[in-house]
Amino acid sequence: MSSLFSQLQTFFWNIFNRPQLNDLLDILIVAVLIYQMIMLTRDTRASEVLKGFLLLVGASLLSSLLGLTALTWVLKQILSNGALVLVVLFQPEIRRVLEQLGRGAKMEHFQSDGEENQRIISEITQCLTSLSRRRVGALIVFERRTGLKDVMETGTRLDSTISAPLLENIFEPNTPLHDGAVIIRGTRIVSAACMLTTLSESNAITRDLGTRHRAAIGISETTDALVLIVSEETGVISMARDGKLTRHLDAKAIGEILSTMYHQPQDGLYVRAKNWLKGRLNHGRAEN
Repeated sequence: MSSLFSQLQTFFWNIFNRPQLNDLLDILIVAVLIYQMIMLTRDTRASEVLKGFLLLVGASLLSSLLGLTALTWVLKQILSNGALVLVVLFQPEIRRVLEQLGRGAKMEHFQSDGEENQRIISEITQCLTSLSRRRVGALIVFERRTGLKDVMETGTRLDSTISAPLLENIFEPNTPLHDGAVIIRGTRIVSAACMLTTLSESNAITRDLGTRHRAAIGISETTDALVLIVSEETGVISMARDGKLTRHLDAKAIGEILSTMYHQPQDGLYVRAKNWLKGRLNHGRAEN
């Protein structure tokens, strides 16, 4: 640990006296990584673990400066396998980062017929508002870029057209499929009665929210799925996305949320390419 402290001291001395571009870039990258780690562990139990680990590092540096040989040796033994300890302690957060890197840019839109998209938005909105009035619990997960095949396999495969009566019947109490989540992929109900086993451990979740909401937030933390929830106790409609919960949604808000997924961007690359190809085909037909 003393050698590490000496290296850090030399590093910062060189920067302040002979600053170079690569050194400044190095510090910037490390600062960004530390910031991202803090943001990932915010409002979770891992944040307390991170604070404790940083406290041990600071204590080790201080004991080395003060020449406390025995204490320095003890702390050095604890921190010698620091990388392995961090991997074990922050496994959920590391997994989340790797999944975000793996899926890259999020797929915000489903490419399909505009009229069909509007019908789907209307059917889902009608279903949720009806369930909310009757205080029937519901959990609808929209698959986006991250595949949810492992979650789908825990339920019953349907591969059905999206409709309000079907969704309401699925969540109706005392029916075979009412317990669990419905998975929607694009324009199809793929599976029902699916088990969401990853419950969020965020400290920001209030105690009045039960397992259904924690499961919804949990899957939104580990994937890019969008989840709509109806509370069985209060009838409140909520949305979980990117590990955050938005509550008290009305029909208008639900429609706007679904429109961001089901309506195509007006000036995107996909639309421009599609219009160009359609124009070329029409031009070729006109010539024939």
